[in-house]
Amino acid sequence: MTGESKNNTLTLENMFGRILTPFQEFLRRTTAGGIILMGTTVLSLILANSGWGDLLHTIWEQPLRMSAGSRLLEMSLHQFVNDGLMSLFFLLVGLELKREIIVGELSSWADAALPVIAAAGGMIVPGLFYHLVNPQGAAAQGWGIPMATDIAFSVGILVMLARRIPPNLIIFLTALAIADDLGAVLVIALFYTSEISLTALGGAAGVLAVLFVLNRGGIRHPLPYVILGIALWFAFLQSGIHSTIAGVLLAIAIPARPAFAPHEFEERLVQLHEAFRAETSDQNHGDEPLSNPRMATIAQSLEKASIAVQSPLQHLEHGLSPWVTFVIIPIFALSNVGIDFSEIEFTRGLTQPVTLGVILGLVFGKFVGIAGAGWIAVKTGLGRLPRDVGLRHLLGVAWLGGIGFTMSLFISQLAFTSRHLVEQAKLGILVASAVSGCIGLAWLYFSQSAEEAPPSQTS
Repeated sequence: MTGESKNNTLTLENMFGRILTPFQEFLRRTTAGGIILMGTTVLSLILANSGWGDLLHTIWEQPLRMSAGSRLLEMSLHQFVNDGLMSLFFLLVGLELKREIIVGELSSWADAALPVIAAAGGMIVPGLFYHLVNPQGAAAQGWGIPMATDIAFSVGILVMLARRIPPNLIIFLTALAIADDLGAVLVIALFYTSEISLTALGGAAGVLAVLFVLNRGGIRHPLPYVILGIALWFAFLQSGIHSTIAGVLLAIAIPARPAFAPHEFEERLVQLHEAFRAETSDQNHGDEPLSNPRMATIAQSLEKASIAVQSPLQHLEHGLSPWVTFVIIPIFALSNVGIDFSEIEFTRGLTQPVTLGVILGLVFGKFVGIAGAGWIAVKTGLGRLPRDVGLRHLLGVAWLGGIGFTMSLFISQLAFTSRHLVEQAKLGILVASAVSGCIGLAWLYFSQSAEEAPPSQTS
């Protein structure tokens, strides 16, 4: 590349933005989301223990009423966040899962085996650790809390260590966390449900069937999926199965194939490029879209073609992700994280069975489960370590797996009806996530020096 062409490229990147791979975009968004989530968590704890604590609790418990015809839906603002807004979070989780299974790190057994097996171990063992401390009573329902890994915080820590770890380790942890999310969704659907309404469940099945018919029929416009998605959410809300599962099922029904094939898009680009160049060289018309309607039409056609070459799944994931990362998750943290330490003494709270069970499950259960299952998979040949990744890296990821934030907080709301038990679970989640994050960060930092890092990391 000549100096002039390189300068032109840099100028275009400054004007229109640098071209990033989907994974680079994911890492940038996830890291920024982790920072915002950390700030929101600290803010929530400060507010909960300030003079505003009671007022905020009152605000979150304010009732919301929505009607559709003769049906009246009433829930508190807190419930709307957990049952409504979090459905969009689960929709994004479902979209990421589907993409990874179709074309990503979970698309072949050879690549998916190790993260899937490690994720399974990282769910089973923490549940057992928790059960040992809370074998019976109301507290026993919290066994699912230490089973999930927070992708934003854990991947964010790895990105901080990018120059000291192999790049494939970030991909491995991402695949593990996504497989972990799938397991958490199944746990919520199967074990954290109330009495099931077969009528509402039948309605949900009918809506889902229509969604799949639209998919198979080649419908790519988002509006029918949005309308039917709302109907699916409402049906699950009435069914007894937690309504957020509707988000995952809707994601499965979203088409993964685009309207345009790449070669068709390329041909359309050539046509539009020639038409646009003809307009810029035509002295009888304006030289900008504002004064030249045809030039504006060509630009709009290019925009439509760009959307059509992306699958609806890809387009929806790209559009939804910033809202979930920067709006919905912080709101969820504000409404769920706050612990009033005047009601639960910190040192005494650490010895409570629920808190202790969550800490043991997340810190030690996750480490033993992920590291143990991963080691067995590698030694037996069921799974293989990614290129440049060693067992010491696997152990570091196992520690980071104990950062169980968003999904763990969510499951704690489903597991307990007692506010006191929920507060104990929150304390355990916060302490365990901090401990696991610090251990994982220190482990990976000292296990490999910058000089030992792969050339791609230091160049």
